[in-house]
Amino acid sequence: MIITKQKVLKDILTHLEGRKVFIVGCGECSTTCKTGGVEDIKKMKELLEKEGKVVTGYCVPNAPCIASQVKLEFVKNRKAIEEADSILVLACGLGIQSVKENLRVDKPVHVGCDTLFMGAIDKDNAFLERCSACGDCIIELTGTICPITRCPKSLVIGPCGGQNKGKCEVDNTRDCVWILIYNELKKQGKLHLLKELKPPKDHSKAGKPRHRNLAEIK
Repeated sequence: MIITKQKVLKDILTHLEGRKVFIVGCGECSTTCKTGGVEDIKKMKELLEKEGKVVTGYCVPNAPCIASQVKLEFVKNRKAIEEADSILVLACGLGIQSVKENLRVDKPVHVGCDTLFMGAIDKDNAFLERCSACGDCIIELTGTICPITRCPKSLVIGPCGGQNKGKCEVDNTRDCVWILIYNELKKQGKLHLLKELKPPKDHSKAGKPRHRNLAEIK
């Protein structure tokens, strides 16, 4: 899940070009985050119209980061898009760039959301950052808990000297992730994993920009 929050209207209006606007949302992540679903777009439409803008239409691809889905929505809404002076995208950075790359008319594309992190949703509907997509996953060795993401220092060799009574020195309300890892491995009977020498983490796998072509997978 890509976690987003809407930009404040003032910031959106600062960059929004022209009077007529077409809005693109997201049926997955941004809908869940209440930043780019149908109801969120309707609220944005009202706000823009109060500022003198005209919303020519909107669409909510299930996943705007997938080219085929966003292209299909553009075909369905071709007239409304052509009438617009600009496109406002209420989605994550992936969706925004996908809209730009797959738009077949020369229209400026504008950003309606800030992309925060990749997260999981807990039982209380809180968004929690749990993975950094580093490309070299080590959580098999750490009790399926990611220290790279959940430790402010991204330590992969155990807790720093700043942990105090199981709490993180950066935020003493937060559990030290390496204490959590230790307790989880102990519960699983796998504490021996902490004693094994491991090769350095391959940070080259996190080099940007990354790509993966499904056609090349055998």
